[in-house]
Amino acid sequence: MITKVLLDIAIMSAIGVILALLMVIAQRWLSNYGELSININGKRDITVIGGNSLLSSLSEKQIFLPSACGGRGTCGACKCKVDEGGGPVLPTEKPLLSKAELVGNIRLSCQVKVKNNVKIQIPDSIFNIRKYQTEVVEILDYTYDTKGITFKLLDEQTIDFKAGQYVQLESKPYEKVKQKAIRAYSISSKPSLQNRLQLIIRQVPEGICTTWVHKHLKVGDKVSFTGPYGDFFLRDTDADIIFVAGGSGKAPIKSILEHLAETGTSRKMSYFFGARTVRDLYLTEEMQAFEKVFENFEYVPVLSHPEPGDGWTGKTGFVMPFFKDAIRDPQNTEAYLCGSPGMIAAVTKSLKEYGVPEGKIYYDSFG
Repeated sequence: MITKVLLDIAIMSAIGVILALLMVIAQRWLSNYGELSININGKRDITVIGGNSLLSSLSEKQIFLPSACGGRGTCGACKCKVDEGGGPVLPTEKPLLSKAELVGNIRLSCQVKVKNNVKIQIPDSIFNIRKYQTEVVEILDYTYDTKGITFKLLDEQTIDFKAGQYVQLESKPYEKVKQKAIRAYSISSKPSLQNRLQLIIRQVPEGICTTWVHKHLKVGDKVSFTGPYGDFFLRDTDADIIFVAGGSGKAPIKSILEHLAETGTSRKMSYFFGARTVRDLYLTEEMQAFEKVFENFEYVPVLSHPEPGDGWTGKTGFVMPFFKDAIRDPQNTEAYLCGSPGMIAAVTKSLKEYGVPEGKIYYDSFG
C-alpha cells in the first residue's frame, strides 16, 4: 500500500514537471517574435527583439522614457504616441489616459508589448537623457526617515540639467528582493555641480528602493541612474513665486534656490514647507539663510501636528491659510509645488481660489 502511494506521488510529480517544462517551451515559442523595428519620429529606425515592453525595448537602445514607477503601469509618466503596431489599449492603461489621449493614440509604453513593427513619436528632448555610472560619496541623515545622498559621476561624465528636474535611480537586489527597482527622485543640488549631484530620499514603509537606500546603501557603492527628466523648473519671468513642499519635496526647491543664489534674482519669493512635527523639519537654517541672500524671500515652516514637547512657536495647521499674506497680485504669481498627490490637489485648489491662474501652477507630484 505504501509503495503504491509513493509510486502515485512520483508519477504525479513527474507529470507536474513535464507540464511545467511544456509551459516554459510554449511560452518561449509563442513569445518569439524575432527581430522587429521601432520607427521613431519618422526619422530613425532601431531593431529590437520582440516580446518585451516598448519601454524596456527603447531602454536597451539607450533611449530612456520617464517612468517614475519603474514600469509597473502606475505613474503614467512613460506616455508616448504609438501611430502603428501597438495593439489594442489595455485595461491597465485606460485609467491613466484621458479621452483626448486615447483618441490621439497616446499609450503607456510600459504596457505596450512589441509584437509587430512599431511607429512612435517622442519628444526630441528624450535623446538628451543618458545613463550615468556613479559612486556614493556622502550620506547625510537629515531626519529619522530622510537622507541626503551625494553621487559622484564616474568616467569624467557630467550631467546638464535644469534646477527642479529629476533622475531615475536604479536599486540593486537585497535580502528577499531579487530584482532591481527603478524610482524617480528630484535632484536637490545645483546644476553648476555637473560632476556630482545630491538626492533627498525619504523612507517609504516597505518601499523597495527607499529601503535599499536607507538600510543597504553605503559610501563607496557604485550606483546607476538615468536622466535628467521632467518639466518642473523655474520659468524665466518676473512673476512673484510661491514654493510649497512637504517631506522630500524640499529637494527640487533646494536646487532652484541654490541656482538662483548663483545667478541672482529680484523676484518676490515665499517658501512654505509643511511637516507634522519638529522632528520632521530639516535644513531649516539653510533655508532661512536664503533670506539674507535674496532681497525679498521668506521661508515659512508650518507644522500640522506639533507635539507638546516640541516647544514650537511657529505657524501650525495647513499651509494654505497663510498664502493670503504672500500673494500680492494673483495674476502675476507663479506657484511651484512638490509633494504627495493629496497635498498637490489641496494646495492647487486653494491657490486657484486666491486667484492664481491654473496655468501658472507647476508641480512635481509623487506617491
